[in-house]
Amino acid sequence: MIKFSHSIFALPFAGIGIIEVLNWDAFQVPGTSELVHRILASLICMVSLRSAAMGFNRIVDRRYDAANPRTASREIPAGTIPLKSAVVFTVLGLLVFVAAAFSMGLLVGYLSFAAIVFVLGYSLTKRFTFLCHYFLGLAIGLVPSAVWIAFSGTLDWIAVYWSLGLALYIAGFDIIYSCQDVEFDRSQGLHSLPGAMGVKNALWMARLSHIMALACFGRAGLEAHNGLIFFVGLIAVAALFFYEHYLVRDGGEENIPVAFFNVNAWVSSLLFVILLADRCIPLPTTL
Repeated sequence: MIKFSHSIFALPFAGIGIIEVLNWDAFQVPGTSELVHRILASLICMVSLRSAAMGFNRIVDRRYDAANPRTASREIPAGTIPLKSAVVFTVLGLLVFVAAAFSMGLLVGYLSFAAIVFVLGYSLTKRFTFLCHYFLGLAIGLVPSAVWIAFSGTLDWIAVYWSLGLALYIAGFDIIYSCQDVEFDRSQGLHSLPGAMGVKNALWMARLSHIMALACFGRAGLEAHNGLIFFVGLIAVAALFFYEHYLVRDGGEENIPVAFFNVNAWVSSLLFVILLADRCIPLPTTL
């Protein structure tokens, strides 16, 4: 029901936060054992909360999934996984998340409850707002800022710009993905940008979101004094965005899975790789 490969797609967001906070001038690097603990705990938080959020989504959407031909084969409506088992899985994921958060300090632990409300709350937003895509973006985009707080106990604009950029990036591709269910959403009273604005206008909103995401990534790089490799790499990220929108330019559904699953996996991984390479390869540190 919950594919670990989908968590791998999101793990670079945590990696981005870790790399940036470790290179922040004001950050006091802890001892090796504490540093390793925070890295591992952050990754555990990332995977456990995302898995719990997906489990919660499958649980609360099971009626809609059963009615939608595209999702009727999902495990809960198909009876492959009992509802009780899905609930147990989700609760265990939340318990692991909270325990890992508290292991990094009381502040992180207490903030974990706010994160749970925010991340799980996304699954309900499409019942009352067509801006649900941006709520999802913020829920996942919070990761760099959450990692920053977990490591430093503070927050900086570097992390904020990364979170804003990732929120817009995720919202953009979620808009594209939701184009598959326009008629179904309308028939069920569910909200989405394609349902509210039509597929053509929604795709333009997705394009605008990705342009703004690139601007936020660039601003984060400037705030962190990233080097030439990072900014050249952003050109490659822009090319992937262009390719993604080229695939779905006519609003057809046949290319949406490729754009959603394949291209976006490359985008998230590439953002992490260019940032890591920028920090590890000795080239000019600023533009």
